[in-house]
Amino acid sequence: MYAGVKDMAVLVEVKDLSVTYDGEKVLDNVSLNVEEGETIGIIGRSGSGKTVLLNVLRGLDDDIPASGQVIYHVAMCERCGRIEPPGKAGGTCPRCGGRTSLFSHDILNGADPDVKRSISRRVAIMLQRTFGIYGDDSVIENVLKALGDAGYDGDRINRAADLLDQVKLSHRMMHIARDLSGGEKQRVVLARQLAREPMLLLADEPTGTLDPKTAGVVHQNIKKLSKDLGITVLITSHFPEVIEEMATRALLLENGRIKMLGAPGDVIRAFTGGVEAVERREAPVGESIIKVDSLFMKYFSVDRGVINAVNGVSFEVKEGEIFGIIGRSGAGKTSLTNILTGNLEPTGGVVEVRIGEDWINMCEPGYYARGRAKPYIGLLHQEYDLYPHRTVIENMTESIGLEFPAELAEKKAILSLQVAGFDEKRSKDIMDKYPGELSEGERHRVALAQVLIKEPHVIVLDEPTGTMDPITKRYVVNSILSAREDIGETFIIVSHDMDFVRMVCDRVAYMKGGKIISIGKPEEVLPLITEAMI
Repeated sequence: MYAGVKDMAVLVEVKDLSVTYDGEKVLDNVSLNVEEGETIGIIGRSGSGKTVLLNVLRGLDDDIPASGQVIYHVAMCERCGRIEPPGKAGGTCPRCGGRTSLFSHDILNGADPDVKRSISRRVAIMLQRTFGIYGDDSVIENVLKALGDAGYDGDRINRAADLLDQVKLSHRMMHIARDLSGGEKQRVVLARQLAREPMLLLADEPTGTLDPKTAGVVHQNIKKLSKDLGITVLITSHFPEVIEEMATRALLLENGRIKMLGAPGDVIRAFTGGVEAVERREAPVGESIIKVDSLFMKYFSVDRGVINAVNGVSFEVKEGEIFGIIGRSGAGKTSLTNILTGNLEPTGGVVEVRIGEDWINMCEPGYYARGRAKPYIGLLHQEYDLYPHRTVIENMTESIGLEFPAELAEKKAILSLQVAGFDEKRSKDIMDKYPGELSEGERHRVALAQVLIKEPHVIVLDEPTGTMDPITKRYVVNSILSAREDIGETFIIVSHDMDFVRMVCDRVAYMKGGKIISIGKPEEVLPLITEAMI
């Protein structure tokens, strides 16, 4: 405990914070003051420590091997113990009417776990690549459950409706959550977090897999709520434009240390200064390997009726081609790729995949039909998952049914990790690590390597760069281009990252409302979607 607060504007004071896993410092003597009401943008390469820093500030994970101090300077009600930001000190508690006074607590070393829990209840988090909602419940039911978890004792129905109005989602109140687009799901997450009445919002790559226009809606929601409700925000991103748009200050992490802290523009220039552009390399392609003709996928929703997720789509993909599918959230891209990979049976139409000399109908079930083709089609979904209690090498071999001798398994895994963007040394270093010991960006590349190790004929990548920094993205672009040049690999890539699509794709299909609006070279199609998504 600390008797006073040196600066009433400081909400969180981080002193000499270090986190060490197996002798490796993930955070290295980080010191930082977070002022009440500001928005700090945190940028850095995968593995720089961004996610770990947010998880320490959240204060819920006692298993993080952290040392140093994380001191929250708050206003605490003398009667009921409710926590408020320090600027509310000397005022009246909104819960019980008691008086609030300044109070400081070190959540790493404090002796009172009840105080730590009280502080943590006022800290909300939006996690990257996971929506954290109840998919089978309606939107308002999701928010009502969050209010119940937060112990809200007022009129929950009206409060839930108010929260949905704050995130501009009142028009989706009765929709089933799984039927929402990615951007709408993130706004449900934001409403659920606002139900906690947070004084601090930790946003960890909240829009990495959303198209620019949808991401902009989420960003504006966060900015407005921060201003209107006085919420302090820490947001991580690999995208410099997100930091520039959102932050009042920016922090550059490099190898667990603060390399720079200052104006967003200055920090972004320091981060992107060493990133070289990658030019798309043309390569000859073969005959068609995938044929799609008049494909339909219809869903029925009680409140929305018939939804045409895929609406009469036709196209072909050539062997050795890198084919992109782009469009806003909800355009039908994910439904289309799930049909292509045999994980979803369409309502109508034909999808054929060439295996050897034979054309396989993916719409026909059975071992000699869809079952024959599926092993040759690899999919990395944007909401991928790794087994948390298995090492990297186990995730890449045993967990997906590949039985290799140990020596061959390790060699194959290292080669696949290098294709996914790791250098040889790091590939060897992480063999025996668990997913929780890696950064989110590193986990994503392991998941990509897990697909590559199966040697598929066609690889479908759903938002492969959503959480990658520009340098890692450059490695992945070169890896995809090299895999195509060296072994003739065919890729279908779904992405909102227009720079990535421009660098890597031979052709691009622009989807809107379940239809393909335009198809052609990136330089022909991208201006259309860029104008629609800005």
